[in-house]
Amino acid sequence: MTITERTLDGPHGDLRVRLYEPAPGVERVAGLVWAHGGGFVHGDLDMAEGDWVARRLAEAGVAVVSVDYALVPAIDRDAPDVRISSEGVRFPAPSEELAFAFAWAVEDSGLGVAPGRWSIGGASAGGNLAAGASLRLRDAGRHPRSVVLAYPVAHHELPPHSAELAAKVAAIPGGSFPPASVKAMNDNYLGHTDGPDSPYAFPGGQDLRGVAPTFIVTSEHDGLRSSGEAYASELAAAGTDVLLVREDGTWHGHLNQPDSVGAARSIARIIAWLTIDALVGTAHELPYDPPHHTEGAAER
Repeated sequence: MTITERTLDGPHGDLRVRLYEPAPGVERVAGLVWAHGGGFVHGDLDMAEGDWVARRLAEAGVAVVSVDYALVPAIDRDAPDVRISSEGVRFPAPSEELAFAFAWAVEDSGLGVAPGRWSIGGASAGGNLAAGASLRLRDAGRHPRSVVLAYPVAHHELPPHSAELAAKVAAIPGGSFPPASVKAMNDNYLGHTDGPDSPYAFPGGQDLRGVAPTFIVTSEHDGLRSSGEAYASELAAAGTDVLLVREDGTWHGHLNQPDSVGAARSIARIIAWLTIDALVGTAHELPYDPPHHTEGAAER
């Protein structure tokens, strides 16, 4: 494969992307614009969730644009009195950068993938950005082929856990994403505690009609699983074709463990979703008027 880096003139200044191209002679059957996770404050293109995932996809004929989106300032989200500041990078900057990278990939990247073969995706906080960008793209009339979400943060406040999930989370030393910690993380992304002003910030609970077909893989032992599962239900209720898989025997961020069985299963599922058309439905054109809203922290 060929790996190169580009610096784009993004919507908020320089935007670094890393391109993973299949080896010569390997058919470029699909493209994916991908965002790593890290709670909106951590992570980079070199982490396994970014680099290993992209390499495995490129080996399978998927060209990948991995996006080095802007990170928000770090906080101690488990502190008893979390102070949220509006200073620094906040929503909508990372969300807009991912949508911009998708448009660039389709129109200007020169990666040899047909426009209708491009998907958008991400893991954890990157899954949030991808899900939000899928709504942006829908409203702009730029439907991706599909959306790929790994253990995403889709809701501003964590949906309740089922009894089965609550028992598994309680068995994890230190727990896994307590609701107060998730809200603090998400408020930090917004830059305030008043909740989202835009459906693009946290697409869970929003009008999801017309969203592209979506594949969601969750981790079995993960407090955020309730968000991925609830988001899948909301997509289905809105008429979106959706596939939800719970990866047994895994914990949050399992794509960062490339030697694990769970990561191998998940990457095989993602490759199949991106390359086998029979698994993917269509973006059903339901009656839909784009909402009139502000962009949250940037316009407060």
